[in-house]
Amino acid sequence: MKIGRLAGAFALAMTLGGARTAMAAEKGDIGKNEYQSNCILCHGADLKGGGAYLEFLKATPPDLTQLSKKNGGVFPFERVYGVIDGRQEVKPHGTRDMPIWGKDYQVKAAEYYFDINYDANAYVRGRIFALIDYLNRMQAK
Repeated sequence: MKIGRLAGAFALAMTLGGARTAMAAEKGDIGKNEYQSNCILCHGADLKGGGAYLEFLKATPPDLTQLSKKNGGVFPFERVYGVIDGRQEVKPHGTRDMPIWGKDYQVKAAEYYFDINYDANAYVRGRIFALIDYLNRMQAK
């Protein structure tokens, strides 16, 4: 049932505005911006695992353009979501060298919305959904 809720929430987010609303178009690609801000140093500009931090890592990061191919042609939404928000362990990283972006996003939201009421979980989900949408669009055909 958890898979259905996450997939349903993702579909709803994409239907109601997604990463390509008029506002997003004005500010650029939100998912791509998230990738460039948080992922590019390890996973590389081409998403294939050759980032600038490669020499400091215990294992080569995976080719993020092959996620669907390695999952029978279906983008592994729930697994990717779990890795990004920190719920799923990434074994090659040992004790969790990859930053847990869910927590990072919560801190950023608290800093940005410090003086107004906001839904931290919605903020985090929106950032993760935008990043996942970008990764999905970058899959090899």
